[in-house]
Amino acid sequence: MSNRFKSAFFFFTCLITGLSGAYAQQVNPSRYNLIPYPQKLEERKGEFVITTKTILVLPETKTFFQTEIQQLQSLVKSNTGQVMPVQTKAVAGAIVLKKNDQLKGEEDYTLEVSPKGIEIAARNPTGMFRGIETLRQLMPVAVENGGLKKIAVPAVKIFDHPAYSWRGMHLDVSRHFFSVAYLKKFINLLALYKMNKLHLHLTDDQGWRIEIKKYPLLTEMGAWREFNNQDSACMKMAIDNPDMAIDQSHVIHKNGKTLYGGFYTQAQMKEVIAYALERHVEIIPEIDMPGHMMAAIKAYPYLSCEGGSTWGPLFSEPICPCKESTFQFAEDVFSEIAALFPSKYMHLGADEVDKSSWKKSAECEAVMKANNLKSAEELQSYFVKRMEKFFNSKGKKLIGWDEILEGGISPTAILMYWRGWVPDAPVKAARNGNQVIMTPGDPLYFDRIPDRNSIAEVYRFNPVPKGLGQADAKFIIGAQANIWTEHIPSERRADFMFMPRMTALAEVLWTHRANEDSYFSRLKAQYKRLDLLKVNYRLPDLSGFTDDNVLAGKTLLKIEKPLADMTIRYTSNGTVPNLQSAELSYPYLVPGPGTLKIAAFSPGGSRTDIYTLNYKQQSFFKPVQEKDLKSGLHLDFYNASIKGVTNLPAKPDRVLTVPNVIIPDGLETGGKAFGAKLSGYIEVPQTSVYSFFLTADDGANLYIEGEKVVDNDGWHAPLQKSGQIALQKGLHPIEVKFVEGGGGYTLKLEYSVNGGKIQAIPDHWFKK
Repeated sequence: MSNRFKSAFFFFTCLITGLSGAYAQQVNPSRYNLIPYPQKLEERKGEFVITTKTILVLPETKTFFQTEIQQLQSLVKSNTGQVMPVQTKAVAGAIVLKKNDQLKGEEDYTLEVSPKGIEIAARNPTGMFRGIETLRQLMPVAVENGGLKKIAVPAVKIFDHPAYSWRGMHLDVSRHFFSVAYLKKFINLLALYKMNKLHLHLTDDQGWRIEIKKYPLLTEMGAWREFNNQDSACMKMAIDNPDMAIDQSHVIHKNGKTLYGGFYTQAQMKEVIAYALERHVEIIPEIDMPGHMMAAIKAYPYLSCEGGSTWGPLFSEPICPCKESTFQFAEDVFSEIAALFPSKYMHLGADEVDKSSWKKSAECEAVMKANNLKSAEELQSYFVKRMEKFFNSKGKKLIGWDEILEGGISPTAILMYWRGWVPDAPVKAARNGNQVIMTPGDPLYFDRIPDRNSIAEVYRFNPVPKGLGQADAKFIIGAQANIWTEHIPSERRADFMFMPRMTALAEVLWTHRANEDSYFSRLKAQYKRLDLLKVNYRLPDLSGFTDDNVLAGKTLLKIEKPLADMTIRYTSNGTVPNLQSAELSYPYLVPGPGTLKIAAFSPGGSRTDIYTLNYKQQSFFKPVQEKDLKSGLHLDFYNASIKGVTNLPAKPDRVLTVPNVIIPDGLETGGKAFGAKLSGYIEVPQTSVYSFFLTADDGANLYIEGEKVVDNDGWHAPLQKSGQIALQKGLHPIEVKFVEGGGGYTLKLEYSVNGGKIQAIPDHWFKK
């Protein structure tokens, strides 16, 4: 490394210590399609070409980067057909790997490419691996397929390090099970995008997925089930979407029953752990207790207070925290888990516990009295704290979902925040000195159906919650996205749900603040790489239509391809479009009322969502004549749990005026269920067919001129539905009905005209 290069590096090292408030400078994203974007990238002219003659120069201690050297050699050999010759003396035209003890962080690295060679420097193997993955992304995407005789790499100078130490993904293998091969594929994608934590949710009510040798019934019984209501829902959806079909490789027939399930032996898990460690991904095991333990209790009924486990109003009956036999079981299980997983973390879960059986237990009454516990929440805290002491005795740190705050939290427990309707939870924990991992459901639950906004919402996510000062922000150690698999029954569906959303989170957590337009430009280049890696990612959304469309004269359907090499195909007979379906012309003349199903496909076979477009004939609605109207809408508010917008009560609990279709802050608090009706008029500025886009969590419907324009009813996660109506210029009656089932809500109404940009409705359009 030249002295000039060293000086620049040391200057930058000092500079980036305060980078959390800055934006990473973007340089020519078409040439450097890197995700996550480096903290600092300097463009250079020219390129270096790796050939069969390229030499690999190593540090004097050749074995220090041994695994990383093997990975780089494998990547090059799969293309050039030859292993690079190795030496320790620097020469021109070589790839040089250097150990640099002056770099501060475990994952810090520098990378310099010039026409004369490549140099990667790092303090330790993790940083070297991150640098090699950056080099891999700088290479042509065709390297993933192998067979390139020459590998051209653009010249560049990079100084890089992560903004957050916890950059994670969670995968629930309990609700639906995934093969060892898929776990390795998942790990490969984490490593490619510099994610470093894999949180495996190994147990839940629906299945126990890890072998525990002292308790063999956990997998003999607990790993298998007859098809449940979640499986049935997936089977129903599979009629229109093959990716929703139950994976038959996890179905067996035993004693006259059809059973779904599977588990990992400890030997298999050791193999996966070793594979992850080679790619510098840490696997964190979660054995969820005291709740979500039905699979274990069915195998060992004595674990609950009443013997056995049944479903309560929301959750299953938990294990009993008042029996020594329960603690013996828990300690035995976690002893095997601690020995199996080298991670310094173990996740206890401790969420969503139905404590009603504890309140009826004489044993629990005695334990509470003996320990001066005043509530069931304090009893759960007693269980968590006792388990934490046991974890600590094994050299492990306890992680728990944010419910561990209830009843009191120890100063050393790590809190994983997920309940968006309890916004002060991470703030309280951080102010208490507890480390916090951010996983709020919105936008980081990747089991929620993605839409056109999902990637941008992830990219705009700030791990530091509102209300947390700079001094306490250091306790936010990062974030992760969670994949709950109740309705993810196949590996293809899992790919679709988390990719490419994960790339946005990767950049948030590594770079912290970059450039959204640049990111989306770079993302387009990543799709070809994902094709070669056989990832069934979700393609960019198609636009220019709504779910329910109107015909008001000659109607042309104009769908521009977000990616040039996409193929858009359609059917008009109700069947699902596939690669053999007719290609949609541009523009397409809609022949008349009916239904079109549309999907786009990449050259690698990845597919967009399947869009169902309903068309009906409609004349333009004439405006109404009203005088003395004021700005805003009427809001009727209902303090009640209401299933469905058609069930709103006749009399509201509160009535007020609002400027738009947004529930005012503070009106609803604590994640409680409620209902709302917003009504008045919308004044449209021109005669046209208007498209409306209604996003809701839970359910909402839009009515204009008494017509149901958008039907987004029901209790569900954030979901966008859309519809059209033909309106003449002027005033038209409007009504939005909304129900929230509890646990945090979303309500957003947008519009477009003639397939144009989707945008917020201006407040001055609303009258009352």
